[in-house]
This record gives sequence, C-alpha cells and structure tokens, in this order.
Amino acid sequence: MARNNAPKIELTAYDDLFQTDESREEAKLSKIRDIPISEIDEFPDHPFKVLMDEDMEQLVDSIKRSGVMTPATVRLKEDGRYELISGHRRKKACELAGLETLKCEVKELTRDEAIIVMVESNLQRTTILPSEKAFAYKMRLEAMKRQGERTDLTSAPVVQKLTSREKIAAETDDSHEQVRRFIRLTELVPEILQMVDDRQIAFRPAVEISYLTEEQQYTLLEAMSYNDATPSLAQAIKMKKFNQDGKLTNEVIQSIMEEEKPNQKEKPAFRDERITKLIPKSVPRGQEADFVVKALEFYNRHLQRNKAHER
Repeated sequence: MARNNAPKIELTAYDDLFQTDESREEAKLSKIRDIPISEIDEFPDHPFKVLMDEDMEQLVDSIKRSGVMTPATVRLKEDGRYELISGHRRKKACELAGLETLKCEVKELTRDEAIIVMVESNLQRTTILPSEKAFAYKMRLEAMKRQGERTDLTSAPVVQKLTSREKIAAETDDSHEQVRRFIRLTELVPEILQMVDDRQIAFRPAVEISYLTEEQQYTLLEAMSYNDATPSLAQAIKMKKFNQDGKLTNEVIQSIMEEEKPNQKEKPAFRDERITKLIPKSVPRGQEADFVVKALEFYNRHLQRNKAHER
C-alpha cells in the first residue's frame, strides 16, 4: 500500500477565524494581572544591569505617582512561580516605592523563547554597556543554536555560515561582524571587561585581547597597572599574533606595554608605595622627582641645623 506523502494542511480554528481585533485585545488584557513581587524570580544569568542612578530615581517617583504604566513580562514556571523576562528596572523601582505587586503580562514561552524576548526587549534601551550587549548576544545565539540554527559567530567570518549572525544583525543596529566582536568580549576576564564598560580600554583592542588566555590577560592587567597605560589596537593585535605563534610570554607582554605611543601617559617617577603616598596629588605628573629632591634637600638642611645646635 502506497504511503500518502501529501503535505498536511493546517486549518485555522473556527474561533480564531472569526476573532476580531477587539476580542484579541481582550484576550491579551486577560493575561495582565498584578502579581506579588515575592512570587517573581529574576531571569537566570540576566545580562543587563539594574543601576541605582538618576533615571531609577525618576522611575520610582513616576511609579509612586501613576503606578506602572507598561506591564512587565513574565512566564509561568513549572513550579508555579513566575520568571521575569522584561521589566527588571520596573520591578526594582516598585520595590523601592514600597509596592508589593507588579503589573505583569503573563506569556506562555519556553526557556529559549523567553531568552529571545528578554534580549530583544532590553536591546531597545537607550544606553547599553558593551558587557550587557556581549552577553545578551551570546545568550540569543545559544538559544538559536538549541533551536537548530547556524551559529558560527565566535570564529572568523565564513560566508556560508552567516545565517544566525545576519539574523541578529537584522534585528539590531550592529553588523553581523560587529555582533561577532561583541560576543568575543565574553571571553575577557571580569576586570578587563569592566575597564571596557568604563571606557578605559577601547572596544577594538578589547576584542583582540579576548583571544589571550585567562592567565595572559591577568599578566596584561598587571602590565597595564605597572605602565599606567592601556594597549592600543596595534599592541593588542601584536599580542594576539605572538599568542597564536606560541611566543607570548610574560616578558613579551611587559615589553609590548612599555612601548611608547601617542596617547601614552608619562610613567610615574617612583613605584615604591612608601614614596608615592607621601607625594601630594597637587604635584604635576613628571615633576615627582623634583619634589622628592627638594624634600630631601630640605631634610638634609634640617639635619645640619640640628647638628649645629648640638655643638
């Protein structure tokens, strides 16, 4: 008996066929409710930070006056509790305002669907730190991977492997290559990644540094502190090349960081903390040695006067 290979036709349900926009909106509203904050769990590994800044103060004041205007988004977990997908700042503001409930829209989502919604909703924010975008893209990428899509984002560009990268790029302001660079930042040690967020290290050098091992990155961190400088793009690329050739030793890292460059800060004259802590901050950089010499001359004259009095 021949097998029927005819494609299965999905028919629209009768109720859905005659559903109006008004009824759809009513159905959506039926899923919006005030949920006790104590029953709402944070999203695991949520990459976006909730800052206690001026914007948060304004949000708290707004909620005290008018309540939560835009509902947060949650999903019902298997244990009966709720998981917060979007609205982490609103939840924190409600807690600071002394409220016990949060207006939420409850959505039926799998974990991977929730990740995608969480990333997309938070990427709409005006200000996003590099580390936030990096881990958000990575989480979105991993969710897409579990859904069976191509995900070659952390390797070098390959034309036939751009599906996922291009899809993410199409939904953001970043090119597919920029998406790859952001994801590379997740390979940085926390201290260096924080320097990227604080704009102490530029984005492109940070991407190149991400190819170093954890041990090498901490060695670089010490070299940056010792030389009071951060690597330029050229220096970062040089370290990456030495690492690829298996020649990036601690000495090489220190040697590269000692190279002079246009934006290099002048090195401090003294590295002994016993000396540097005694030099007033008002002394201009580069004039520390003159200050110490004058201080020693003054001290020597003081000793000579004391000896003269003893005679």
